[in-house]
Amino acid sequence: MIITRTPFRISFFGGGTDFAEFYKEHGGAVLSTAIDKYCYVNVRHLPRFFDYASELCYSEIERVNHVSEVKHPLIREALKMLDMHEIRLSYESDIPARSGMGTSSAFAVGMLNAFHSIKGQYMSKKQLADEAIYLERVQCKEVGGIQDQIATAYGGMNKIEFGDFGYIVKPEVIYPIRKRKLNSHLMLFFTGFSRYSFEISVRTRAQIKNKEKELLEMKQLVEEAEKILTDKNKDLNDFGRLLDYNWKLKRGLNEEISTDATDLIYHKAKAAGALGGKLLGAGGGGFILLYAELDRQASIRYALNDLLYVPFKFDEEGAKVIYYEPETYVPTGTKREISDDVRYDDFQEKWIDNTPKLLKLTAQINKHDKNQAVYKHQG
Repeated sequence: MIITRTPFRISFFGGGTDFAEFYKEHGGAVLSTAIDKYCYVNVRHLPRFFDYASELCYSEIERVNHVSEVKHPLIREALKMLDMHEIRLSYESDIPARSGMGTSSAFAVGMLNAFHSIKGQYMSKKQLADEAIYLERVQCKEVGGIQDQIATAYGGMNKIEFGDFGYIVKPEVIYPIRKRKLNSHLMLFFTGFSRYSFEISVRTRAQIKNKEKELLEMKQLVEEAEKILTDKNKDLNDFGRLLDYNWKLKRGLNEEISTDATDLIYHKAKAAGALGGKLLGAGGGGFILLYAELDRQASIRYALNDLLYVPFKFDEEGAKVIYYEPETYVPTGTKREISDDVRYDDFQEKWIDNTPKLLKLTAQINKHDKNQAVYKHQG
């Protein structure tokens, strides 16, 4: 059995510049952080007692006999890609899907991490990110950027740069007290609205050519935000003000990024003392992030008392395996042997070669006593 834990992410600046259609021509950059809200993927091989081969538990329960029967596109394509069979998979999450926190990509990363682990294969954070990007963008043909897969795999607070070379992850080196202050000034609220980022991303991608000026400016804001965080002499509140300016730019990319209801929430928060904020993810709903000084946070929570407040801390670890008990698995109907295996014999207190081979019992005549037959396992 394998259990993986993968963090969700908050993207501060640069969203939209991680679309290949943009960064391959202009380069791109985002500033984001992973947080201590996670998804958990539990995977094991399903015992052969049932009239189905695999069981997949997420918001639905699927019981299938063949990979082609799986309805969930990410799971189906991952099973095909890694040749997984007779699997029991369960998914749990600290936050709901379609909420702007990179939930789909975190699930992809966590699932791939679990599948490789159950095969006894170690995957680096870069390998997990690359494979999750391939799974979502190529295998599943989902439209979107590539920052989420990278942010959830690596963890921590990073500037991620994009170009025709691919991407580079640069961890932000911030004075620890300043980083804690930043964390304390950020507030997260769930709007109660969910949205399909795929549909919004399709229309945002269609506008990239017409919105190059705005996207180039949003890319530049990543550099400005980084300077605010890393320079102890700069006013940290400028980070909040920059979030406000960035949100106004992002809203101009696609009218569906915000709605009248979410605009009202944002205006209430600013009237109560928030310096800035943004809807997370592709927009349209989900979580809203606000920046506010500590002495204004009580009034903001009162103004938004109909929304769920979700406190959080930054995550530094990224995707990881939190429980590892590998299994020896041979698919049904195969004659494949497991080579070079060993087992520990508790009675003899030693390791024994346990490589499966055909047992050959041959009667050998003892040279010293021809009346005694000795049966020997040749293996």
